[in-house]
Amino acid sequence: MAGLIIVVTVVLIAILAPVLAPHDPAQTNVVDRLLPPFWLGGTMEFPLGTDNLGRDILSRIIFGSRISLLVGISAVLLAGAIGMALGLIAGYYGKFWDFLIMRTVDSLLAIPNILFMLIILAVMGPSLITLILVLGGTSWVVYARMVRSETLSVKERDYVRSARAIGAKNGRIIRKYILPNVISSFIVIATLNVATTIILEASLSFLGLGIQSPDVSWGLMLSDGREYIATSWWVATFPGIAITITVLGVIFLGDWLRDVLDPKIKE
Repeated sequence: MAGLIIVVTVVLIAILAPVLAPHDPAQTNVVDRLLPPFWLGGTMEFPLGTDNLGRDILSRIIFGSRISLLVGISAVLLAGAIGMALGLIAGYYGKFWDFLIMRTVDSLLAIPNILFMLIILAVMGPSLITLILVLGGTSWVVYARMVRSETLSVKERDYVRSARAIGAKNGRIIRKYILPNVISSFIVIATLNVATTIILEASLSFLGLGIQSPDVSWGLMLSDGREYIATSWWVATFPGIAITITVLGVIFLGDWLRDVLDPKIKE
């Protein structure tokens, strides 16, 4: 339940960012650069301090939640849709489709995910849309393997055999009998993968191949603050804390959903 509270809070902060942020996140002022948090001699005008360009860290964290959540959720939705469709096809129809899809999955798993994404982003150029497409297009294999495994089990159950025996079409069987039995596991994995995707976005932005200025993301803030970690630790520390809290909240939410949706745990 704590995870749900954290996630809802972060989502509300992202939605209300223009209202909650005390300053324009892109506004620079070299006179106020690298001001410390207010409890270390700074001012309440910039409660968490400023970065190397004099931008308000609190405002940038608030607006950065928008990009991090947008990328995390959008990429997972894209990956989930691809993985769900291919997993159902591989598990239900089997034979040629199963071989083709699973060998594709094995081939993608043989390539380090982060390396694959770096190559694509270096070729295509970093942007928000490209980042979502790359993260979603390289993460669907997890869903495909899980859905295929669940489908192979469910399609051999008596009620599916009975539906097939009375002439129910494949599309109806998949939609009415297979999909409802795999959706709970899918939701849990998708929720947990939002946390992984947020970390990947931060990593790619940190390396300079993710979100680019003037947009704001927590990973980009970490990249901006790495040169000042020894002298102005707050520039990188507070975005890192925001990432940690959000990721922990998503993980706790995934665990809670697993407990709620898994009938074995309920029993």
